[in-house]
Amino acid sequence: MSLSSRGSSIWFPVLLLLLAMTSIQGGAALAKTLFPVVGAPGITALRLGLGTLILCLIFKPWRLRFSRDRVVPLVLYGLALGGMNYTFYLALRTVPLGIAVALEFVGPLTLALVGSRKPRDFLWVALALLGLWLLLPLGKSMSGVDPTGAFFALLAGACWAIYILSGQRAGAEHGPATVAMGSLIASLVFVPVGFTFADSGVWSLAVLPVALIVAILSSAFPYTLEMVALTRLPAKTFGTLMSLEPAMGALSGMIFLGELLTLPQWLGLLSIIIASAGATLSLRPAKQKIVPISELRE
Repeated sequence: MSLSSRGSSIWFPVLLLLLAMTSIQGGAALAKTLFPVVGAPGITALRLGLGTLILCLIFKPWRLRFSRDRVVPLVLYGLALGGMNYTFYLALRTVPLGIAVALEFVGPLTLALVGSRKPRDFLWVALALLGLWLLLPLGKSMSGVDPTGAFFALLAGACWAIYILSGQRAGAEHGPATVAMGSLIASLVFVPVGFTFADSGVWSLAVLPVALIVAILSSAFPYTLEMVALTRLPAKTFGTLMSLEPAMGALSGMIFLGELLTLPQWLGLLSIIIASAGATLSLRPAKQKIVPISELRE
């Protein structure tokens, strides 16, 4: 393979992955525009319900068979997936999109750094803590992020970590198709909860087309792109690029929602991105397991 063809073969999946991240964050921004009409719980119910329908049409989860030792991880996986969606949207009510994504990233970042022993790993811990110090409302001189919204974003990150741990066991038998079953479990719990606490506009048929676009942008479209990228990119490259998602969220918030961040917030965002990328590059191949971005936000 020539140098030019090798370069083009690398850039193609990279572009697909960047497009997938843009789609996910664009979907989140579009979802936030529906908050005044349906509320955060309402859009969670619509996105999760419609996304589940799309995934079920693709993977037909009723055909899957799970062994007994996979049932508990599968249930935890589905509950974590639904909880991650619900708390993330609750965070978006009062926290800018980019900051919410960065705070949510603390969950998997903490998971990646657990058991760190090498000196360079403590550098990533320090950068992550610096990012949190700059982003969280720790004092009047800080960036002024709403405490409740920040709490929900961190809670979404905790659900993300549980999602990864349980998903590794639950998905051992059926791989990516497991996300359809997990999404179905999440829907059984969080769709009724979402509709219960939704605003009255959630029952308007006019909302459905926009909600369907949110579901497609947040699941079906990026998931397809990532499946192509995953087969053509090394795991470390995929994980490092995934670390850019908080920045993509911030840009999406700026462009579509007019959410402007302060300099300390941008520095906090950058610290968490560097910590996440560094932790990914430091992982040993035997322990490195990458979960597609779209699966993380169904």
